[in-house]
Amino acid sequence: MNFPTDSIARRGRLYALARAALALGVVWLAGCTTYVQTQVTAFSNWSGSDAMRTYAFAPQGKQGNSIEQQTYETLVAMEMSKYNFRQVPDASAHYQVALQYSVRGDLMTVRQPVYYDPWPMYGPWGPTGYVDQSYPVYIHALQIRMTDKASGREVYKVTAVNSTNDASLYRAMSYLARSALADFPLGNGTVRTVTIPVDKNGGISNGKPASMSNERPVPPPPGAPATPQ
Repeated sequence: MNFPTDSIARRGRLYALARAALALGVVWLAGCTTYVQTQVTAFSNWSGSDAMRTYAFAPQGKQGNSIEQQTYETLVAMEMSKYNFRQVPDASAHYQVALQYSVRGDLMTVRQPVYYDPWPMYGPWGPTGYVDQSYPVYIHALQIRMTDKASGREVYKVTAVNSTNDASLYRAMSYLARSALADFPLGNGTVRTVTIPVDKNGGISNGKPASMSNERPVPPPPGAPATPQ
């Protein structure tokens, strides 16, 4: 079936709106100003002081020899440093930090109207039918788990999840790490959505602050230039 040009344009607009309505709500489009929305869930038994905020990463299994793991550790360490955490050798660390991360593909199916426009000069009368269109979506997740090294007691666990039309976990990781550690420490059982503007440096450089449901904005990284007003 051949659709008129106007119908194709309408379908394109509906496609964009449908992607923006994803439950985990993240789309970034090349050349467009938009936002990454990440759902964050935290469980906390935190009582540490700044004097004790020393930590070492505790890679699990094959993570110990993984360049990918080391790359993600660097991103998480950058966010932790905003809250006076200092990365030290394992022997002198007060906390151990373990990371788990994943990306999985899925399909989003959207029912879209089909328009037939017999008299273009008067505009379409309305949809003549509907078709189901499926689009790929990728769900990214990061979990950060902190334990007291001496006792082995879990003191903080936070999970950040978002979805985009981009399969790259690396490009999502900066947003995940920043969202997961924003306003550390969160209260036990906190669930909220963190919104960060998309930028060419993965949401870590200067720019509009993230917004969060009933929370203060995410602070900019140390040394970042002030955002013009």
